[in-house]
Amino acid sequence: MSHQPIDVEGKLAQLRQEVRRHNELYYVESRPEISDAEYDRLWRELIALEDAHPELITPDSPTRQPGGRRAELFAPVEHLVAMLSLDNATTADDVREFEARVRRALPGATPGYVCEPKIDGLGVALLYEGGRLVRGATRGDGRIGEDITQNLRTIRSIPAALTGPLKGATRLEVRGEVYMPREAFARLNAGLEEAGQPVFANPRNAAAGAVRQKDPAVTRSRPLEIFLYHVSVLEPPKLGTQWERLEALRASGFPVNPRSERCGDLDAVLACFARLEADRDTLGYDTDGLVVKVDDLEQQRRLGATAHHPRWAIAYKFAARQATTRVLGITINVGKSGALTPTAQLEPVELAGVTVSNVSLHNEDEVRRKDVRVGDTVLIERAGDVIPYLVQVVTAKRPEPPPEPFRMPGHCPACGGLAARVDGEAVWRCTNTACPAQLRERLFHWGSRRAMDIEGLGEVIIRQLVERGLVRDFADLYGLSVETLAGLERLADKSAQNLHRAIEASKGRGLTRLLNALGIRMVGERAAQLLASRFGTMERLLAATEAEINDIYGIGPQIAQAVTGFLAEPRNRATIERLAAAGVAMREEGHTEGPRPLEGKTLVLTGGLATLSRDQAKDLIIRLGGPVTGSVSKKTDYVVVGEDGGPMGVDAKRLGVATLDEAAFLDLVGRS
Repeated sequence: MSHQPIDVEGKLAQLRQEVRRHNELYYVESRPEISDAEYDRLWRELIALEDAHPELITPDSPTRQPGGRRAELFAPVEHLVAMLSLDNATTADDVREFEARVRRALPGATPGYVCEPKIDGLGVALLYEGGRLVRGATRGDGRIGEDITQNLRTIRSIPAALTGPLKGATRLEVRGEVYMPREAFARLNAGLEEAGQPVFANPRNAAAGAVRQKDPAVTRSRPLEIFLYHVSVLEPPKLGTQWERLEALRASGFPVNPRSERCGDLDAVLACFARLEADRDTLGYDTDGLVVKVDDLEQQRRLGATAHHPRWAIAYKFAARQATTRVLGITINVGKSGALTPTAQLEPVELAGVTVSNVSLHNEDEVRRKDVRVGDTVLIERAGDVIPYLVQVVTAKRPEPPPEPFRMPGHCPACGGLAARVDGEAVWRCTNTACPAQLRERLFHWGSRRAMDIEGLGEVIIRQLVERGLVRDFADLYGLSVETLAGLERLADKSAQNLHRAIEASKGRGLTRLLNALGIRMVGERAAQLLASRFGTMERLLAATEAEINDIYGIGPQIAQAVTGFLAEPRNRATIERLAAAGVAMREEGHTEGPRPLEGKTLVLTGGLATLSRDQAKDLIIRLGGPVTGSVSKKTDYVVVGEDGGPMGVDAKRLGVATLDEAAFLDLVGRS
């Protein structure tokens, strides 16, 4: 059988164009269309073809450039030292080949290594002169980035001034990765979707979007963290190894990843990789592999770099958590605010230990951008405990003739009411305020575990209450008698009594849960906790100005506007008054006007507690003034270690962060 000869020049041109496009989407627009694994495949194919045909390599090839072009939203910044990309390894053999190259370039030397988790975030460079932070910049194209100093100053874990062993440096440039913890990402997306705004595909995009805001107040409202990992400039020069520089950064107050390890040989590197891969879901942030660096700085200097990557470092990537499946249909879900959300019904597929049969398509713009059609084969991805998302359509497998493009319906599928898309929003909404589907969703949210926690108030019961006209808003729940409940289908006398008791018990849940339950746009559990902690009572919150709400760390202008708008609406005020008259608590339990014992203290919870659930412990900490984060850093004040605490307790000891057992924690919060 004869084979058509490959058009090498044409193939190279195609691959270069594809890589450039995806560099642009990733580095500049922060909206990648393909997974890291798919990008790595394209990159390896380009490298292999150029290696086979070196005469066809051009100076403008992406393999000769650090990254995509810089964005132009902020003032340009020329990096003191180029921020290069990293070469990738996907197998242990790839890492062994990396070491072989290092040994060939350093004859007679025995290299040691430093291994650090590869954070999936936004690369930045921080410049300190005279001991003060004077500039923060994005990576950009690797040579020229953007000045985002004011935004980076809002990340509390970034030191404004040098302390510790680096205090005497006249000039210091340190590189890091801004990221968003997984829990915070999930809360942010839920709020955005509810508000009719575009959601982020993953925590990396969310972090990039937060950092590149024109208004620093918006950045300040987003829960961002940072890990610093590299000193590119240090004057006067001192410290001879990567590990010594990391330790100096730690001692100087910079957040350095506690999972960083010094490894004496390649076997230790491979063991470090195995441990990190096993723990990746417990870390609280996204990591897609391990960065392996030659430890000795003089050896790094001798090894040098290509135009694209340093020869002394490599990224050892985890196996991708992806799968392909087929779209069986696209349905529309009606949310509690009337938002119409397209959802892809999938041929069930196993992904990272979970069977996935549907995935949100979020809104019309997302469906159009990805061009998702019924019958398409699609790539889906799940990282850690984050909800699976659709990465892309595999257009090569699209059926013939191609299916019709998806179109949003003009009417609500639940009530038939007119559907409309408001200017400035990404979602369509049902315009019928009496839509039973909206009411059912609001009631379901009201009774959910993280809201008013009404056991037994499930979908079947809610549907009957709405269809029979027994409940038209939240307050109606508290007027239901046992007899009325017993008249519902599939609800025996005993079950009716239990549900009635659960409804009565929900009256005492407190202000945090009430604010979450009300379904205020962009207000989820975290924002509700912050509001309740600050004001203490519904009366004080109703009297608060938008400026006072905006002033709360972690709230921001959009949430402040949503809260004041909701509370100003006469119908909502009437519902709140009826709830108060029914005996629903309008006060946060334990709220005090005076100093709070955890004010300004940052805590991390790991493992289970005997006397408190994790949610109860978090609520208690926030009520007493202390934020709870998902990862340990030098800025953490206490790590509360319960049963089966996992790696965070070890991280705390490594960083010198105080650990508390359950008894010590209860003593700290006055519960002993």
